[in-house]
Amino acid sequence: MSARTIVKSIQDIMRQDVGVDGDAQRLSQLCWMFFLKIVDDQDQQLEVMQDNYRSPIPESLQWRAWAADPEGITGDALLTFINTELFPKLKELPIIGKDANRSRVVRSVFEDAYNYMKSGQLIRQVINRISGVDFNDLAERKHFGDIYEQLLNDLQSAGNAGEYYTPRAVTAFMVDRIDPKPGEILFDPSCGTGGFLTCAIRHMRDRYVKTVKDEQSMQANLRAVEKKQLPHMLCVTNMLLHGIEDPSFVRHDNTLARPYISYGQSDRVDIILTNPPFGGKEEDGIESNFPAHFRTKETADLFLALFIRLLKPGGRAAIVLPDGSLFGEGVKTRLKEHLLEECNLHTIVRLPNSVFKPYASIGTNLLFLEKGTPTQEIWFYEHRVPENQKAYSMTKPIRVEHLQSCVDWWGGAERATRQQTEVAWKVSLAEIKARNYNLDFKNPHTVADDHGDPQELLAKLERDEQKTAGLRDQLKNILAEALLR
Repeated sequence: MSARTIVKSIQDIMRQDVGVDGDAQRLSQLCWMFFLKIVDDQDQQLEVMQDNYRSPIPESLQWRAWAADPEGITGDALLTFINTELFPKLKELPIIGKDANRSRVVRSVFEDAYNYMKSGQLIRQVINRISGVDFNDLAERKHFGDIYEQLLNDLQSAGNAGEYYTPRAVTAFMVDRIDPKPGEILFDPSCGTGGFLTCAIRHMRDRYVKTVKDEQSMQANLRAVEKKQLPHMLCVTNMLLHGIEDPSFVRHDNTLARPYISYGQSDRVDIILTNPPFGGKEEDGIESNFPAHFRTKETADLFLALFIRLLKPGGRAAIVLPDGSLFGEGVKTRLKEHLLEECNLHTIVRLPNSVFKPYASIGTNLLFLEKGTPTQEIWFYEHRVPENQKAYSMTKPIRVEHLQSCVDWWGGAERATRQQTEVAWKVSLAEIKARNYNLDFKNPHTVADDHGDPQELLAKLERDEQKTAGLRDQLKNILAEALLR
């Protein structure tokens, strides 16, 4: 049975259960089950490879003990075990010993997890499907990783859960332009389900990882934080499916809750790749962690201030930000001035409103910057929806090839051969200052639609109205004659 068939059969079983409501709950349920099976497969491999290795999960709670036997406990007994034994004990798992990191990962996944299913018989059917997968088989795990990515994509239709997903074409483009390498510290401070991380891992493995040491260096330098429980659990499982041995670097926390000034030299990173939450407000008190001139409750602004501080000199970042961050005033103006003084904001790719549909339909921008030298000029590139469609949508999303024209224009790693085109233009620092750091520069090459001479349009409107009145009178006469017959 193929991975896709297994996942589909599991989803079909879950749909029969009265306790699971909607795609987000189904994926959450599937996630903690996958997680336990993957960890158990890894544990069994580590037990063979390492002397005296012991799983952080107590024997009675390991997948092999209660789930692996297809004829094992089922019905009410299984349901009672999961709800009164498995979950309570894993939520309180001690974080001690040499494998404390693995204990921390397990505990963090289960801290806010929930068993939605109400039927022990249906749970057994799901467990038996999952038990048939060997996650130590690299080809099988890779296939499941691809399926998992598609499941995360499907979350776009699951209400607010869609906020955790950035279109993969966008993440792949941003990663390709930043070009991370093993040994560089890569950080996503609002990682969602791990889209930027998986794209970066894939990018480095395809281009730079040639030895075991390269792989170890890559994995050791990944950093991530996610505030919400569901995407955190989805991200940790995503990392395991993508061959990350220790996903404890994905912290369940709020990056903004730590005082701005407490981020020191040891916290500096080489690369930031992220789509910070925007349009939302932070809880009371969070803004007090930041200097007075940067204080605001708007999440995206606080993140931008933090990004500038976190990058090492020479570090680089690619960030998704809404249009409002470009033209906003007040704190936004001070932030942009600080950004342009501390970093070279060399490129802004302007995206159409429909890229993040259906859960957001506002204009967004991809900002590419390097820390250490001030901005002298900014290149803008306007990405347009393909000519054969009006907008991006669920059925016609943005694809990697749609961004190829921007890659061709980019000008290589040094951006040396850029030219102004009908979709690309540059502005100087002087122009930016003259507009009080309003970065909402429209494409100067777009020709405004010619709507004609106003007087001629008014005359035509009057003639059309007279013609309409004449037709209305004719219709009234026809109806009157018909009523008299």
